[in-house]
Amino acid sequence: MDLLDKELSLYVEQHTEPESGLLQKINRDTHAKVMMPRMLSGHLQGRVLSMISHMVQPKFILEIGTYTGYSALCLSEGMLQDGELVTIDINEELEEKVRQYFHDAGVSESINYIIGNAMDVIPQLNHTFDMVFIDADKINYSNYFDTVIDKVRAGGYIIADNVLWSGKVLDTRPDKDTKAIDDFNKKVHKDQRVQNVLFPIRDGLMILRKL
Repeated sequence: MDLLDKELSLYVEQHTEPESGLLQKINRDTHAKVMMPRMLSGHLQGRVLSMISHMVQPKFILEIGTYTGYSALCLSEGMLQDGELVTIDINEELEEKVRQYFHDAGVSESINYIIGNAMDVIPQLNHTFDMVFIDADKINYSNYFDTVIDKVRAGGYIIADNVLWSGKVLDTRPDKDTKAIDDFNKKVHKDQRVQNVLFPIRDGLMILRKL
């Protein structure tokens, strides 16, 4: 879903801090060698995640859905020096590639990369998180929110990706994934524990601040 025309989108990226060399490599490699490259956060969204992370200055970050590690590296840019980013993904096929990216970025020691089902892993985590980024299977978005909300500090942030779902959230006969996204958006919009803003960045970012 392109919310802006191509020329305006290009202008936006040209006037946004560029990707690092490694992020450019991950971007290229993902599009060339990995299935469903649209799942990658990409230049603009990656810089948005980095900017938010720098503003929050988190010590502990949780990411649900690692994919090829692009968003994890962006989020880690604003993390405190003694911080830790926990990232969970169920796809073990990309593990070797992703661990190499983390090594190349020099952040392997500060990223805890876990292969497993996030719904099983999250209850075992003992951190109180400053930031959570949800970018995994859409069916479980509401479940992920319910599972992490009590693990986020007051004033902390939860960011959920793909909440516009290529515009399908307006469909009158939504498929299962679309309905799950729409249900999540309505759920958090009504939840009195969070302040919410839905940003029309790329495929939609729901940004929640825990009260």
